[in-house]
Amino acid sequence: MTGADPSARMLEIARRKPNGCGIEWVECYSQDFRSEKRFDLIIMTGHAFQVLLDENAILATLAVMREHLADGGRIVFETRNPAIDWKARWDGGVFEVIHDGLVVRKTRDVVSYGEGRAHFETRYHFPEETLVSKSELLFLSRNDIERHLQASGLRADAVYGDWDRQPFDERNAEEMIFVVRRAS
Repeated sequence: MTGADPSARMLEIARRKPNGCGIEWVECYSQDFRSEKRFDLIIMTGHAFQVLLDENAILATLAVMREHLADGGRIVFETRNPAIDWKARWDGGVFEVIHDGLVVRKTRDVVSYGEGRAHFETRYHFPEETLVSKSELLFLSRNDIERHLQASGLRADAVYGDWDRQPFDERNAEEMIFVVRRAS
């Protein structure tokens, strides 16, 4: 099993998880991953597809995943449905999380939202300080994603609306979960 992430800190955390020591961890961006290994299943989680912010990054990532698929292998990734009003759902959100016994207040503010992009700030309020994380996400339609898949020599076997494999309903499903394989 192999895992990849561009963040050294996230890889440190992953290594400390149960069974984390039995996984080969690679620090790289998805489009830069290289291995002699071929995989039966490649999973991109955490809505990471949405941080591929331009066509070059998307096509490069899909090409790398296609190159590393074993014969008959599958790629699975999720992205948020752009038909949902994410600004209304996210803007002004307040959450409390417990980290190492400490209650941390987390707030999210949407800075801009439109034309398939969301810019937002997440603030983590600790007793001594507040940390701010700025993020940008790309929201592509199912048709746009399928066009990128086709350009990469891939095709969607299925698109689900959730991880329970319910059919994707563009009006209501928050997720688009793609199950992909080589086109030929």
